[in-house]
Formats: sequence, C-alpha cells, structure tokens
Amino acid sequence: MLELLSGTGQIFAGLGGVFVDVLTGNEPDFFPLRRLMLSNAVWMWGAVTTLLGGLLIALLYRAVPWVERNLDPTLMVVSYLTIGAIIFVEVIRRFVFSEQFPWSTTIPGYLFLIMTWTGCSYNVRLRTHLSFSEFRSKMPRMPQFILLMADAVLWWGICLMVIVTATGVMVNAGNNFMIVTGTNNVMVWWFMATLPIAFVLLSARVFQNLFQDIGNYRNGRPMIEQAVLGGQ
Repeated sequence: MLELLSGTGQIFAGLGGVFVDVLTGNEPDFFPLRRLMLSNAVWMWGAVTTLLGGLLIALLYRAVPWVERNLDPTLMVVSYLTIGAIIFVEVIRRFVFSEQFPWSTTIPGYLFLIMTWTGCSYNVRLRTHLSFSEFRSKMPRMPQFILLMADAVLWWGICLMVIVTATGVMVNAGNNFMIVTGTNNVMVWWFMATLPIAFVLLSARVFQNLFQDIGNYRNGRPMIEQAVLGGQ
C-alpha cells in the first residue's frame, strides 16, 4: 500500500514538473514518468485524478456559473470553426493554387479529439448519453435512483480508464519526441494532453448530475426528465 501511495505521489510530482517546465519554457523530461506509468500506482493515481479532480471542477462550476455554462461550448465551437477554416482554406489552395500545407490533414484530426470529448462532457451534463428516459420514467423512484447512481459509477469507470491510458500515450509521445506529421516543432503530446483533461471535465459533469439526482430524490422532485440533444 505504501508503495502505491508513493508511486501515486511520484506521478503527481512528475506531471507537476512537466507543467512547470511548460510554463518556464523548458523541455519536459518524460522519462521518469514513462516508467511510473507502467506501475500499478497509475491506477490509484487515475482514481484520485478522476474523483478528486472531477469534484474540484464541479465545485468550480458551482462557484462560477459562467465557466460552467461556457467552457465546454466554447471549446467545441472554437475547435469546430478551426477545423472548418483549415479545410475550407486548404481546399481552395489545393484546387486553385495547387499547393497545400502538409499539416492540414493532421491538425484537424487532433482538433476533432478536443471537439468530440468536450462535446461528450457537455452532453453528459444534458443527459443525452445513457439516459434511457422513456424506459426509466415508467419505473418507481427507487429503481430510478439506483440506475442513476449506476450511471455515475459507469461514467467514472470510463473516465478512469481513459485518463490512465491517454496519459500513458501522452507520456510515451513526449518521451519519444513525437512531432505532428507535417510540422517541424508541434508536439503530439500537446494534443494528447487534452484527452485526460476532457475526461476530468466529464467526471465533473457526473458529480453535477449526482448532486442533482440526490437532491431530487430527497425533495420528491421528478428523477427522470426528457433529455434534449443540444438543449440547456
């Protein structure tokens, strides 16, 4: 147990060191992290990151509603517009001027990752994922509550797996100095880092839903509402 706790602390310290290196303009050293990401402690680190990180973000959302309303939609819209702009410009350049930036076919794919997983977080909050509202609305309140709790556990399990595996991929990409195809100095790990962050945001949305479900159950309010894709 002590070994797991020590390894978890070392992973947090290693990621903190990477963050400090980025802020100070130094080249991060991923080699110690690469070894740690292969240990059993990575799952304890992932659980702490999923739960504690999600809870802290959920509390931030409660304290600053503007961030809660605008963070995910802004990331989605900016990513989508950037992808569209790159494709639009490059189609014209290719067929009119017979030239093309070599990164124009790779950068949009990474931007699509950001758009997709922040969109997943947003729609978890709207309950358009795993809702089954037509079926669940016909059930008694206790089974509804149990299934909503099961939803939370399932989402946290998914977050745990993605945060751990995506961080491992990010560390491996950074350790091997992987560069985005078609560029000279754009690192792959920059984009891969957005994936575990997106799932910490998703965990925060799960906490928000959980708090709301517990409040609805205690106060006798309806447990299941009709989900609307893209609604507020």
